[in-house]
Amino acid sequence: MNNVFNRNPRNWHPLKGQPLTEMDKIILSFQNKGKLCPSRDLIKTPEQIEGIRKAGVLNTAVLDMVAENIRIGMSTEEINRLVHEFTVSHGGIPAPLNYEGFPKSVCVSRNDVVCHGIPSEDEFLEEGDIVNVDVTTILDGFYADASRMFIMGQTTPEKERLVKVAKECLEVGMEVCKPYTFVGDMGNAIAKHAHKNGFTVVRDLCGHGVGNKFHEQPDVEHYGKKGTGMLLVPGMVFTIEPMINMGDWEVVIDEEDGWTVYTEDYSPSAQWEHTFLMTETGLEILTH
Repeated sequence: MNNVFNRNPRNWHPLKGQPLTEMDKIILSFQNKGKLCPSRDLIKTPEQIEGIRKAGVLNTAVLDMVAENIRIGMSTEEINRLVHEFTVSHGGIPAPLNYEGFPKSVCVSRNDVVCHGIPSEDEFLEEGDIVNVDVTTILDGFYADASRMFIMGQTTPEKERLVKVAKECLEVGMEVCKPYTFVGDMGNAIAKHAHKNGFTVVRDLCGHGVGNKFHEQPDVEHYGKKGTGMLLVPGMVFTIEPMINMGDWEVVIDEEDGWTVYTEDYSPSAQWEHTFLMTETGLEILTH
């Protein structure tokens, strides 16, 4: 589930009475140059990482179950029931349910719906649809978040290519993210890949920190300039989830339900998402 921009910059503070670690020194050197750095509470402890990792295993199992059952002709509400029942039966909680009033356990977004599609008994999957299923799972108080695209039967070459390039955008972003790079480095690479292929990147929603809460810092924008955004350091956990449009990047929110995000020009949109841990060497995917 995507985050809207949440500007709340906080700074890095070394532990009182403790000598500076190498990480302290590196982060403070960037902070002294005016860069946006994480606060210490964004660095997960080993115990928290293990909890998030376990939530990621269940979250992946939910999406695997969806992949086995999704089919032409089923309602999006049926996907919701499957996700809810599977999650609860395995000891988890579907995080979207009742989150800020969201009425369902999963987001299902078809074709020109960018994200936050609300499952319905009256909405059915049709031949040629491209469908994003976005699952967030709470297990023992820890959160993991991921989404996948599904193509229903045969679709157009243009839609198929959109789904493919959206996945490549996620992979490009993953490759760029190394310790002590910036969110803007990743966003810049994603936007370049999308634009090179004739597509655009949604700017009004973004990825986010996750793990102890559904949405944490940093805001993970999927466009931007190198060297901007928050510094990424070992121990941070966050999503990368680029929303790639076939047409313009502008979006609108359904006025009636207050959740469903559509492309403004009715063009198709595609998105893939994983939850990641930043390690000393690069990203570890927690939602395989």
